[in-house]
Amino acid sequence: MNEKLQAVCDEVNTVIKGKEDVVSKVLAAVIAGGHILMEDIPGVGKTTLATTFAKSMSLNYKRVQFTPDVLPSDILGFSMYNSQTKDFEYREGSVFCNLFLADEINRTSPKTQSALLEVMEEQTATVDGVTRKLPDPFIVIATENPYGSSGTQMLPESQLDRFMVCLSMGYPAHEDAVKILKGNSSHPIDKVKEIITVDELIELRKNANDMYVRDEIYEYIVNIVEATRNNDMFAMGASPRGTIAMLRMAKAMAVLEGRDFVTAKDVQSVTKDTLGHRVKLSAKGKAQGLNMEQAMRLLLNSIAAPRN
Repeated sequence: MNEKLQAVCDEVNTVIKGKEDVVSKVLAAVIAGGHILMEDIPGVGKTTLATTFAKSMSLNYKRVQFTPDVLPSDILGFSMYNSQTKDFEYREGSVFCNLFLADEINRTSPKTQSALLEVMEEQTATVDGVTRKLPDPFIVIATENPYGSSGTQMLPESQLDRFMVCLSMGYPAHEDAVKILKGNSSHPIDKVKEIITVDELIELRKNANDMYVRDEIYEYIVNIVEATRNNDMFAMGASPRGTIAMLRMAKAMAVLEGRDFVTAKDVQSVTKDTLGHRVKLSAKGKAQGLNMEQAMRLLLNSIAAPRN
C-alpha cells in the first residue's frame, strides 16, 4: 500500500480495532470522492471511525445528530434579518465543512433527508434561491441503524443512490473487544495525529481519477451492473450511477495498492459495497435463503472476468 495511505490506515486502526477491511474501504471511498453510508447497530464505533478519519486527514469536521425535529435549515443554513444593516444575512449550515457526519440519518424526516440530495450530488447548497459552493473536498459519512429499529424509517432509493458505498462494521472479535476495553480509559481518539493534508488528499484524488483503465475492465463493470437488472435474484437492478461508483472505487483501490492500473480483482473487491444498497433481492432470491453478500458472490461467479 502507498506509504502515506498506510500511515492513515495505521492511525485509524489504533482507535478502531480489528476492522482493517472497513477502514481501507472508507479510505478508498474518500479518495474516490464518494459518500459513505455506515449501516449497523448502535455502539460499534461508526461515529468514532468518522471522527478519527477527519483528524488523521486534516479535515474540517461537523456532526449533526439526526432526529425528527432537525430541519433543512439546520443543514443548509438560513437567512436572518439584521436590524442594524436592514438586510437579510446568510448564516451557514453545518454542511459547510470537509467531512459532514450525518449521525442516524434514518431517524429524521424525509424533508430533512431530501436537503442532502443536492449537497451530495452537486456539492452545493441552495437557500432562498442562492446556490453556494461547498468546500473541496466534501465528504458525507452517514450512519443508520438497521431498518426496524425504534424510530427509524427506510431511506428512499434516491438517497441511497447518492452513497458510493454502504459498509457495515459488525461486532468486534473477542480479542479486539478486549483491546477496546483496555484502551478505553486512555481516550485514544485524542491522540490521533494528522497524517496527510487536504492538498495531499486532493492530489490523491487526481491520481485516482487519471488512472489508466483497460477497455476490458470497462466492459466487465458494465456487464456486472447489467446482470443485476437481468438476474432473477434481484427485483431491482443498479443504476448508471452504480456503474460510475464501481469504477471510481476500483481506481481508488488500485491507488491504495500503489498501482497505476485497475484489475478485475479491484472491481470484485468493491462490488458488494457499491451495489449492495442499490439493488433489492427478489422474492425468489429471498426464498432461496440468500443474503446480499451471497447474491453478489453468485453474480460475480456468473460473469467471466478479464485477465489481469
